[in-house]
Amino acid sequence: MTSEVKTKGKPNEMDVHVGQRLRVQRVLFGLSQEKLAEAIGITFQQIQKYECGKNRISAGRLFDISKILDVPVSYFFEHFGRFPSSAHVAQGLLDNDQDEDIMSSKETLNLVSAYYSIEDLEARKDILKIIKSFSKKNV
Repeated sequence: MTSEVKTKGKPNEMDVHVGQRLRVQRVLFGLSQEKLAEAIGITFQQIQKYECGKNRISAGRLFDISKILDVPVSYFFEHFGRFPSSAHVAQGLLDNDQDEDIMSSKETLNLVSAYYSIEDLEARKDILKIIKSFSKKNV
């Protein structure tokens, strides 16, 4: 078992990852930091600290958050270590960089959130066709 030394002012890599996954799911679920904080009885500033990895989320609180966001607790730990620059992504330093997990970028989260807020299923399908027609990749 390895022991990890906390560097002053630098968030723990796992805490950053969990916070990043929290942010992604919160945005996709359509909740503001304020609404999530209210649902679990804390301040939105605490949610901000969780999302950047500055503060560690306790097991009980993570369990409560997982219920609100309708994901298993294991969701927050999936893909840990997959993207070496995850700490930089969470700090917003590589928001549209090619090395980052594109599913965590602000642009992707905004796009997906806006897309799913369109209630008309046919309109969503048409928008997807238009986007695909502009894409360089044949998805």
